[in-house]
Amino acid sequence: MNPADHPVHPAARSAAAPAADRPAAAPPSGTAARFAPTGTGLYAIFTAVMAVVLILSNIGASKGVTFGPIITDGGFFLFPLAYIIGDVVSEVYGFRASRRAIITTFVLSAFAAGCYWVIIALPGAEWYDGQDALARTLAPVPLIVLASLLGFLVGQLANSWLMVRLKRRAGERRLFGRIAASTLVGEFLDTLVFCSIAAGVIGITDVPTFLNYVVVGFVFKAVVEIVLSPVTMWVIGRVKRAEPAYA
Repeated sequence: MNPADHPVHPAARSAAAPAADRPAAAPPSGTAARFAPTGTGLYAIFTAVMAVVLILSNIGASKGVTFGPIITDGGFFLFPLAYIIGDVVSEVYGFRASRRAIITTFVLSAFAAGCYWVIIALPGAEWYDGQDALARTLAPVPLIVLASLLGFLVGQLANSWLMVRLKRRAGERRLFGRIAASTLVGEFLDTLVFCSIAAGVIGITDVPTFLNYVVVGFVFKAVVEIVLSPVTMWVIGRVKRAEPAYA
């Protein structure tokens, strides 16, 4: 008898289907990497805050600060905030969006430095007696801005690239590990570039003091960001819940 004359049960037909014809198994829910679009207002707010923090930290960095044997600058407490914001942007919106925010911050900081030059160069009124103080405060800033911008550019791009790459491999899991690993790489590169240029501006001329400046800056920034990782993770969670793409 011809086998074609016998009907085949649908279950048997399904079992006999080639593996290539079967739909691929879906990845476990909640593990695949996702990124939100930047059209919402939250991305613009994060970019603006990042720029303000960097501009203020550049001004503060023109002042050398000591706590006993610890040597740092006046912007030490601000700069880690820029990296925390960078982690949020990278995790939620992806590398391209983070790169756009970094470049925007770079351009705005450079614009601020240009404004400082113009303000200092403007002729002061006869009754104005703050020119020397103004120049002393803002005149070093262009070099500090150069150091900060180059360090910020290298460190933030490395931080964002590594964080997003790790996310694509692990999905939405292991957030703390991504933050910690990207922080160590980004903060080290940032601190090394910044200190190499800024040391002479704030009066550091010998190697031991320079090494102290680099090590203290790196350790402080990395420790602060890692200690504040629970806050960063909480903010990331809130932002993801607020973004429709994560709903």
